[in-house]
Amino acid sequence: MLTYDSTGFLLDGRPLRILSGAVHYFRTRPEQWPARLAALRAMGLNTVETYVPWNLHEPAEGRFERLPELAAFLDEAARQGLWAIVRPGPYICAEWDNGGLPAWLTARVGRRARTADPGYLAAVDAFFDVLLPAVVERQADRGGNVLLVQVENEYGSFGSDRGYLRHLADGLLRRGVTVPLFTSDGPEDHMLAAGTLPGVLATVNFGSEPEAGFEALRRHRPEDPLFCMEYWNGWFDHWDKPHHTRDAADAADTLRRILAAGGSVNLYMAHGGTNFGTTAGANHQDAPFNSTEWTRSPFQPVTTSYDYDAPLDERGAPTEKYRLFQAVLAEFAAEHPDQARFLDDRTPAFPELPPVLAPGRVPLTGFAALPFGPAVPDPVPPTLEELGLEQGLVRYTFRVPDAGSAAGLRVEGLRDRATLRVDGKRVAELYRGVAAEPVQVAGGSEVELLVESLGRVNYGPQLGETKGITGGVRFERQYLHGCRAEPLALEPLPAAEFGPGEPGSEVLARGTLTLETTGDAFLAVPGGLHGYLWVNGFLLGRYDAGGPQVTLFCPQPLLREGANELVVLELGDAAPAAVELRTAPELG
Repeated sequence: MLTYDSTGFLLDGRPLRILSGAVHYFRTRPEQWPARLAALRAMGLNTVETYVPWNLHEPAEGRFERLPELAAFLDEAARQGLWAIVRPGPYICAEWDNGGLPAWLTARVGRRARTADPGYLAAVDAFFDVLLPAVVERQADRGGNVLLVQVENEYGSFGSDRGYLRHLADGLLRRGVTVPLFTSDGPEDHMLAAGTLPGVLATVNFGSEPEAGFEALRRHRPEDPLFCMEYWNGWFDHWDKPHHTRDAADAADTLRRILAAGGSVNLYMAHGGTNFGTTAGANHQDAPFNSTEWTRSPFQPVTTSYDYDAPLDERGAPTEKYRLFQAVLAEFAAEHPDQARFLDDRTPAFPELPPVLAPGRVPLTGFAALPFGPAVPDPVPPTLEELGLEQGLVRYTFRVPDAGSAAGLRVEGLRDRATLRVDGKRVAELYRGVAAEPVQVAGGSEVELLVESLGRVNYGPQLGETKGITGGVRFERQYLHGCRAEPLALEPLPAAEFGPGEPGSEVLARGTLTLETTGDAFLAVPGGLHGYLWVNGFLLGRYDAGGPQVTLFCPQPLLREGANELVVLELGDAAPAAVELRTAPELG
């Protein structure tokens, strides 16, 4: 049994320093879990931490998917000799779409999400009833490896509904969680005041100055051990912004100071992985937009890569940061062998990784028009949620009244990007939150807006947003009514009729990658403006000419010997000519 006091943790009566690293099972392929977890053990970590994204497991109300993955991941961690920390939500942030909350739920409850609203809590309870048995039966006090379970996530950064937190904590206990519960918040007084619960372990998150962070925790919880639940040793990237890196020696020095202060630690991230498909979240600058600090828009979608400049890179290979962290952890283990305990006594070794495929070029020779679903008539433009889409594209079409003279047309509540066509001609690219002069449109014209969701905000007051056109389309001051909305879901790969011909705009393009042996791959779409890439029907993610990310990581399990189908959805003026294989990641 795990217990604690102000001096630290005891496991079955013996001292334990929790040396953890974050690896999200949903950002790696299951076939990769053994290697990633073995690499943590070889670094000197004795614990793995993971979030649980609710929207991945309940994409539609009452329809549960991929639930066995969490249990399988925890079991693999045990096989690799690692204890585990589980953070089941319901909100996780994690730069994940909607912070992990299902879009169908937040569209219904709106700003009542993350409160004690009965409708919201009923949905949370129904999900936890299904999710938690796999965690409960794997707790350390039942012979498993789960040491700690989180109550919500960084709630003090968002709200102050203590009754909501109490409901969650009581619900975890009622469902059989007997290992210690914990909260995690930023090391600021108002966050720790609002985000903690009496009798529940409090932890803090920070990326530097551990002494100050722990001092703040001590002010609020002198009886709790010191624990940095998220040591941000790297950072994530936004499209159209520079790639983040952190000096490895500086990061190792901060880790050494955390341990010297007597703290337990969770490296966020130890291995970042990939925001496959359309799972990446977004951030939003809530202060007045400053174009010198933010590019294109105050809305900033997160890249497909979640490399995070972590000790293990996106492919799982060790970096200089890994080697320096490994040295710090070895020093600590030599000085405190009684605290740096593992689940078993094996001698860890770094795992062998697959080879990287040689450079190459895959011509795109088959083309297809975008296969939109049936048109849905509506007086006003319906949101993606109203159309039953979690993510994807919607083509909205309107007819401007034939009033004779031209007038300005503008879109209210665009989320998040749109191509505007007037009478079939591409005339403008529109971006959320960017003030633009109204487009002059003649009376009687047909107006078409191809709107793309780029990920829901995962942190802050914009959480729970809807997608599509959430306001309306105005011709001068007049709303255009009588909309036709044609949805296009991106997962699974939409069925389309491919054939030869000239690549057009907004098109699907297909090519074949033939392999004698498989391996990891880094795929680029040179000449592509903005779009998506599938490999054998699996959506790797988005690409964007604005960078910083250039290559998409394709893990070996997605490839096969022989023919592999590559499909690109390009939203620019013309399809790219080819997909290229490159020998290393290009993240900016």
